[in-house]
Amino acid sequence: MRRSAVGWLLVSLLVASVALGLAFWFDAAVLEWMRASQTRPLRSFMRSVSWWGDWYSHVVAGLLAAGIAHLLGHRRWRQIFIAMLVACALAGILNRAIKIGAGRARPSVQVDAGWNGPRLSSKYHAFPSGHTAASTAFFATLACASWRVGLLFLPIPLLIGFARMYVGAHHFSDVIAAAVLGVTVAFVVARWRVLAIENRESPIEN
Repeated sequence: MRRSAVGWLLVSLLVASVALGLAFWFDAAVLEWMRASQTRPLRSFMRSVSWWGDWYSHVVAGLLAAGIAHLLGHRRWRQIFIAMLVACALAGILNRAIKIGAGRARPSVQVDAGWNGPRLSSKYHAFPSGHTAASTAFFATLACASWRVGLLFLPIPLLIGFARMYVGAHHFSDVIAAAVLGVTVAFVVARWRVLAIENRESPIEN
């Protein structure tokens, strides 16, 4: 690994650690603000965002996009959409494993609030946010392939993360941790895709 890559990796880990630490610090304040800012129309809207923002909507969008790209003969974009689907699935699997092991209670849980260890009940699956992790991995992979296009879709995972907090499903740190996980998975998948293409296009040496 090049020194520049190692440097970027260390900086990224530092930034992620600081962001997550600050998120835990502001958990209580953000939760209090969310509860104080509740309105019926906005809550209804955020519930819709939360419902549509789950992993399956991303999978459907990715499959449709990949299919259209294939029909139009856009090989590069077909590969990008497939990579987005892989990132979404991988982030979802990792997120599920972490949240089951952590057992953090959702903000709505009064009894056994906090961290409770391995739990199968969804009431204790707050950390990290599955919606946010899947959506961030999906669109961050797109951003890795094309910044101009990816930035246009950046508001989607941001809105989904906000919605999950607004409806009381997650703490602020749950969303930040999920975003970090999603970006990490996207980077790995995007890097894997680049290496796969390079290996396929390079001549085989005997």
